[in-house]
Amino acid sequence: MPLIGFSGSPWTLLTYMVEGQGSKNFATVKKFVYNQPQLAHDLLKKIADTAADYLSAKIEAGVDAVQIFDTWGGILSPDDFETYSLQYIERLISRIKRNREPVIVFAKGVHYRLDRLADSGADVVGLDWTMDMGQVRGAIGHRVALQGNLDPTVLYMSREKIAEKAGKVLASYGHGTGHIFNLGHGILPDVPPENLKFLVNYVKTESAVFHRDD
Repeated sequence: MPLIGFSGSPWTLLTYMVEGQGSKNFATVKKFVYNQPQLAHDLLKKIADTAADYLSAKIEAGVDAVQIFDTWGGILSPDDFETYSLQYIERLISRIKRNREPVIVFAKGVHYRLDRLADSGADVVGLDWTMDMGQVRGAIGHRVALQGNLDPTVLYMSREKIAEKAGKVLASYGHGTGHIFNLGHGILPDVPPENLKFLVNYVKTESAVFHRDD
């Protein structure tokens, strides 16, 4: 059974450290980085280095891949994303001790820096459900593999609708290798487990039509 090791991105971890919880506007952490930028950057460096050690330890313990979640990257402006998130994702990736284990980076809501994410050192870029898989493939799919991107709430639907929506994701990417089917964010806690099992079995069966290089 393949195993994936996970870590929040430095920026996302910082948001929880400063806010102390989830937030609607993340005003506390933004006030912090805007008014104490040197302290913010020092802390982000330490988080990036610690997360790199953490993921390196997971690889040493036997995981087959690691994934960096920047759930809150999308709350930043494009410039601020470069300043407070992306450069520390790159720092984190560059410090992971690995052999051939791939690194996946997922930045929710970051439509505007997909090209930079593809150059971050990651092998795979995860996409949330608001992005068109086919369009992103055309933009960066020749540089990295793509992961995603079914809306997690689709799993509340009937099995017929789940199949329809999953089929559209597969068709949007199209034929060829380089696509890892996944939800466009985390699974919601009250999703019926049988619906997830149905989705997994559907993708295993139907993706064979698409996931081969003809």
